[in-house]
Amino acid sequence: MAGKTIQINCTERTTFGKGAARQVRREGGIPAVVYGHGEGPFHVVLPGHEAFIALRHTNALMTLTWGSGEDRLVLAKDVQRDPIKPIIEHVDFVIVNRHEKVDVDVTIHVEGEAAPETVVSVPTSTVTVSAPVLDIPESIVVSVEGAEAGTLVHASDLELPEGVELVTDPEETIVNVSETISAEALEAELAEAEEEAGIEHDESDEEAAEAAESEGGEDEKSE
Repeated sequence: MAGKTIQINCTERTTFGKGAARQVRREGGIPAVVYGHGEGPFHVVLPGHEAFIALRHTNALMTLTWGSGEDRLVLAKDVQRDPIKPIIEHVDFVIVNRHEKVDVDVTIHVEGEAAPETVVSVPTSTVTVSAPVLDIPESIVVSVEGAEAGTLVHASDLELPEGVELVTDPEETIVNVSETISAEALEAELAEAEEEAGIEHDESDEEAAEAAESEGGEDEKSE
């Protein structure tokens, strides 16, 4: 999507409140607000299906048009989705300039096969970068081809496109390649954990018994 913009024609929103927003969604629209660069807020209604498809793309650059020729180049700042249904409830758009850089979260995409008997984990699924508005990368690729256990990829190791700068802490771990735990080792760990739990249980029973005996002795003395 880098360098491309999605054109969406909106309508101005003139009614507000939760009830009005629900009505907008019932009619197939998505309520949204547009602001930034000292402008707005502009309240608009997006065409639901068209906007839903456009917002599948991370950091999609859009040109929204409404009213009597009003149009703004925007990025989605916050997309509120229904936790159960595939519905977008509201969108916040920030106005951007074609010639500026913006801080955005870009998805990490891992490719390749690590060495045998290893497992690849991605503690951080996105990384924050500063990128030109018209050249925001769709993702940042990390290759783990042949990587041995113990391999760590930090944010500073990422290969960023020209003009894109890292904002995330350079020391943050992005990818971790570790040794696969064998079934035997896993069983041993579980057995050890169960044994420790049994010892703790026995100790707590002994402490309870001692406490009961102590209380009984004190009762006899009081008599």
